[in-house]
Amino acid sequence: MTGVDRVEFAYLRALLADPVPLFALARTRLGYVLLSQQGAAEILRRATSDDWGRLDALGRVSKGPKMRRRAEADLRRAALARALPWRLGAILRRHLPPGTLYCNTGHSNLTERVVTAWRGLPNARIAVLVHDTIPLDFPQYQRPETLRKFKRFLGRTAQAADIIICNSRATLADCQRHMQVFGRIPEGIVAPLGIETVPPGPAPPGLPPGPYFVCVGTIEPRKNHALLLDIWDRFAAEGRDAPHLLLCGARGWNNAAVFARLDAGNPLVQERPGLSDGEIAALLVHSRGLLFPSLAEGYGLPPIEAAALGVPAVVADLAVYRETLDDIPIYLPPQDIYSWRQKIEQLQEQRPPTAPYVPPSWDRHFNIVLRQR
Repeated sequence: MTGVDRVEFAYLRALLADPVPLFALARTRLGYVLLSQQGAAEILRRATSDDWGRLDALGRVSKGPKMRRRAEADLRRAALARALPWRLGAILRRHLPPGTLYCNTGHSNLTERVVTAWRGLPNARIAVLVHDTIPLDFPQYQRPETLRKFKRFLGRTAQAADIIICNSRATLADCQRHMQVFGRIPEGIVAPLGIETVPPGPAPPGLPPGPYFVCVGTIEPRKNHALLLDIWDRFAAEGRDAPHLLLCGARGWNNAAVFARLDAGNPLVQERPGLSDGEIAALLVHSRGLLFPSLAEGYGLPPIEAAALGVPAVVADLAVYRETLDDIPIYLPPQDIYSWRQKIEQLQEQRPPTAPYVPPSWDRHFNIVLRQR
């Protein structure tokens, strides 16, 4: 799962366990589905076990990937109510009590239709979790449609939200800066995301025989894999006793030059997509360290997860890491290839001990968030 996926699952689990009644709203290709607490729990069970049910009649005649059609069939079976898009307000008014809070946690589905429908409920409120403002701060790393969608999302949040939830002070400051142009800045709170430390499992097969470093994250321009490939290309050209580099992440988008370099092959570089959390943890604890030269992050889970495992992390010098990790990582300018190579060579020779680190917990996050109700 992506970082946003993990946050959404954490919210669903926490709110299902909370005594306040929960409803869940899902948008399918055939309209909206409103779930009761029991229905939401059933969908969580199916999603976490990958146990989607059979296709229903609508699923058999609709188009798209079969897994998605099975998931949407399960949503319909678990539904408290269903509606075509223009009837959304009617089902919300029929089934939800006054004062219901709509909590949007994933940068999606906060549409004009949803906002209008929610505002039709007596004393309804809206809370939006904003993960980052990277599309506006670094448009060169985005698809054009991503930038347009995010502008609409943030503008709608500025106008409609009663409160915004941010994962760091840095993200809150970015939100407030960008929202000035929309003429309204909602109340904001900072609630650091929880980190679920996963114990190392069995390491995946095919590991290199000598020292290696790990880089975790989707291979996209913002993550700055090109810096690491520059270093490892030089290692390979020199024919020296160099460490290996394991890239744990799927290929993303808008990164043809990096993909071409990976396809050309470097005997010291391995792509390892699709690993489980336990396998990545196993790779990290036996590595010389995590390398994370990302040019921009809203929160950045891998360095925090590495610190929790006692693994050295070399990271780009970003404000959010200073806030969440203080002086635990090794900070380097994200474009200084000389400094990165020097530090990699030092860690290859000796992995230093790391300071104990207890990551933020989801209990702390929800203690902050749920006080706002």
